[in-house]
Amino acid sequence: MEKKYLAGKTLDELSGIVARMGMPRFTAGQIAAWLYEKRVRNIDEMTNLSKQNREHLAAEYEIGYSVPVEEMRSVDGTVKYLFKTTSGNFVESVYIPDRDRATLCVSSQVGCKMNCYFCMTGKQGFNSQLTVREIMNQIISIPESAKLTNLVFMGMGEPLDNLDEVMTALTILTAKWGFAWSPKRITVSTIGVKRNLPRFLEETDCHLAVSLHNPFPEERLSIMPVQKAYPIADIISLLRNYDFSHQRRLSFEYIMFSGFNDSLKHAEALAKLLKGLDCRINLIRFHAIPGVNLKTSVESDMVIFRDYLNRKGFTCTIRTSRGEDIFAACGMLSTAKKGEIGNKC
Repeated sequence: MEKKYLAGKTLDELSGIVARMGMPRFTAGQIAAWLYEKRVRNIDEMTNLSKQNREHLAAEYEIGYSVPVEEMRSVDGTVKYLFKTTSGNFVESVYIPDRDRATLCVSSQVGCKMNCYFCMTGKQGFNSQLTVREIMNQIISIPESAKLTNLVFMGMGEPLDNLDEVMTALTILTAKWGFAWSPKRITVSTIGVKRNLPRFLEETDCHLAVSLHNPFPEERLSIMPVQKAYPIADIISLLRNYDFSHQRRLSFEYIMFSGFNDSLKHAEALAKLLKGLDCRINLIRFHAIPGVNLKTSVESDMVIFRDYLNRKGFTCTIRTSRGEDIFAACGMLSTAKKGEIGNKC
């Protein structure tokens, strides 16, 4: 019989397992602590469970954590990790140390359905959803796991297109029986999946980052097909119904492309579009990918753009580029790995 995994199970799910096996009710909490606090790799390490209960558990289950299959280290300390999924595909996670912060960027899907023109992951097409276990494995199985201060769902895939699995991962990360993290340590990025956005906003207190990239609908549509199904104006209208004036942060991601979206006209339209929202704007340098005829904006244009928005009362910053020497663009390493394996077949 093929064994099932314990990693990624919630306390309620673990309670169901121990009840079915006739174990004491409190055993579920003990197992959760071994999985998420002590992060063991083998059921035999759960030493406060009786030997008989460990044997019963091991007959049907294994932990399910697996180490990265490849890593690339940048001169700036950034590390890109590659994980193999159950389906035999690959996803990336990126560890980003920065003074007193240590952030991990995690993936939520293998490939992506959204097909943004500038995104390498989108060019892979959609393959499969990551399970809660595969999401949590990225966080637990890197060598720097214990050092992490922040987590961003900004890797491969659209998190709100895999909402159930992502929400369960957020539960494990923030629950007392799980990681017990403050939700303020977690940011979830989306291009604007309107049908799922209310649930995320109402059931979690995690930060939200919205990928905007152009304030003009037709221009945004030319690089982001999702604009047709979920116009950015509709997303912003929905966001105006929520309070971001306290600890929860709303930010907008804006990749800057030379001659496409970096003019003062675009800055003015962006300020008008976001007027009245308590939000931040992050300007991001574009990392070139094969087959995409776009270039990143020059530094002087980015500074003019940033300064205009700051004068209009927004908090606008230019994000520092990291890991430019190690397949900086998201999806590059997994695409290269996929091609490498394909060439061997």
